[in-house]
Amino acid sequence: MKYIELKIHASSQGVEAVTEMLMRNGITAISVDDPADLQDILDKKNEYGWDYIDESVRSGADREPVVSVYLDDTEEGRQQLQDLKIQVMKLKSLELEGKFGWNVDFGRLYAESEVVNDEDWKDKWKENFKPALMTDRIVVRPSWEEYTPKAGQLVIEIDPGMAFGTGTHETTRLCMALMQMEIQKRNKAASPESGAGLQIMDVGCGSGILSIGAALLGCKDVLGIEIDPDAVRAAQENVMRNGCEDRVRISQGDLTQGVDFAADIIVANLMADLVMKLAPSAAEHLKEGGAFISSGILLEKKDIVSAAIRDAGFTVDLVVTEGEWCAILARI
Repeated sequence: MKYIELKIHASSQGVEAVTEMLMRNGITAISVDDPADLQDILDKKNEYGWDYIDESVRSGADREPVVSVYLDDTEEGRQQLQDLKIQVMKLKSLELEGKFGWNVDFGRLYAESEVVNDEDWKDKWKENFKPALMTDRIVVRPSWEEYTPKAGQLVIEIDPGMAFGTGTHETTRLCMALMQMEIQKRNKAASPESGAGLQIMDVGCGSGILSIGAALLGCKDVLGIEIDPDAVRAAQENVMRNGCEDRVRISQGDLTQGVDFAADIIVANLMADLVMKLAPSAAEHLKEGGAFISSGILLEKKDIVSAAIRDAGFTVDLVVTEGEWCAILARI
């Protein structure tokens, strides 16, 4: 089968802007190759990182960041390609006009495309996906890599396929860390018979990492919701791969529309606009004293998202950051 590969060359600043633009246009299967992420790990800027970095990965640390997406090689896909190229040009134009500030440099924002066979690209990204620590307890490992867990570690085996979510992005790590903290806090305070009975809703679950993590942390009723049918299939397969099908359900849907589920904790690793849209509905689907954990929020949008969450009836308890991203823990 043939696909159209669209590569957008940018700076590290530009990667975030391009990614957000793509997500606004309904693109969730995004591959980001940014050497700055590797440099942060080498400089030990993150609390959690890779267990091992191959020398072949180190050797490419000076390359230009690239954001890649894959579209169907159909008339619809070719039209989508042209629309995205126009969006890239508009983004560059807005940058030059100073719409994002005069100290911003998004790089070339050069878009190129080619038709490729799936055999040429579908496994290429796996070369740099290695077992990695997400929190002090949770390790994510690709299904094709071996990993021997250390004492107390919980391992999520993942094969994201074309779904968003390998677990190595800052937004996922932030969301997982806050969820783990909240689950452990509630389980410690709960009676022995009810401690493991927490109900978790994972909105925009992608490949299912957060849903599976909740189950491994002891939750017995987890609902993952995802709008992308490919991601739904990937998440369901990952749930079964990790033996969590008795605790985790994956459902296709648009945020919480039509969902009848009362949660103790709602996690949403989305993007700023969607988090703001979700906040009122999240308040309706949480039990009294429930926690709303949101991520995928650029630091520059922290205040506006926090305000929207407060307007929905929440109290913002904690904001944590990593790189250009933040995650918010709020309570109803």
